[in-house]
Amino acid sequence: MPKFTHHVFVCCNQREPGNTRGCCDPAGSEALRSAFKKEIEARGLKPLVRANAAGCLDQCELGPCVVIYPQEIWYGGVQMADVPRIVEQTLIGGQVIPELLIPDDALNTKGKKK
Repeated sequence: MPKFTHHVFVCCNQREPGNTRGCCDPAGSEALRSAFKKEIEARGLKPLVRANAAGCLDQCELGPCVVIYPQEIWYGGVQMADVPRIVEQTLIGGQVIPELLIPDDALNTKGKKK
């Protein structure tokens, strides 16, 4: 099998309610990851595109977070409604979605909102 063209890591980390950093999957349902998996399959992108649950990506204040490799695209504030758009525009079309993109200078800046 050829290597993946895109590997989507969806943060599914949980923290206690009220944690100052927040968390990407407070319900613990992995719903965002499931939505990516369904959309990827519906678009016929398997097996070259894969969506996996990730532990903490350490960008909690910017979450829910998704990172796409090997392109190194970091998206923050991702909602269920964004999933089809990310699949269409980024995974299929190769375009970065500016309003979801976490800029390089905002990564790893704990406690700072974008």
